[in-house]
Amino acid sequence: MKDTYCKAMDAVYWLCIWIAGLAMVVMTLVIPVQVVARKWFDSGLSWPEPMALMCMIIFTFVGSAAAYRAGSHIAVTMLTDRLPPQGKYIFARIVDLLMALVALFVIVYGTDRVLFFMETGQTLADFTQIQVSWTYLPLPIGSAATLLFIIESFFFGSQQHRPIVMIGSHGGSAEDSTN
Repeated sequence: MKDTYCKAMDAVYWLCIWIAGLAMVVMTLVIPVQVVARKWFDSGLSWPEPMALMCMIIFTFVGSAAAYRAGSHIAVTMLTDRLPPQGKYIFARIVDLLMALVALFVIVYGTDRVLFFMETGQTLADFTQIQVSWTYLPLPIGSAATLLFIIESFFFGSQQHRPIVMIGSHGGSAEDSTN
């Protein structure tokens, strides 16, 4: 069961990284288009800024799921670093439960927003062919991926030592990353 779930989460993790990376690349390419249009053509385009904003939303919510699994998120460990191993384990489970509550909230809220804007049929001002509901879709999707990673962490412990998560890490061995 553990191996099957963790391998499935490896696929979700890989997908999150690629989606977040692609969003970052698109955003990085779109912003200079606006700068060039304003600077050299004296004409601001209407689409680069909303496109960059949508990419940032995707990057934030989908990328944060991957960051959570990799242990690359912001964590204040001043207190937990001073606890014995059993205390660290208990606090880690409490954090998992609290994070699950946050993820569930964002899933429910994000899904509500997606459904609301699907019903209204409202479109983006600069992209009249794109419904507003699409801009809210990364919230429940990224939070669902985060929740899957939280479940994995709760039942099987931190996965930041897995080879797929270690790709691109700087220095240290697998043992160093779990301490």
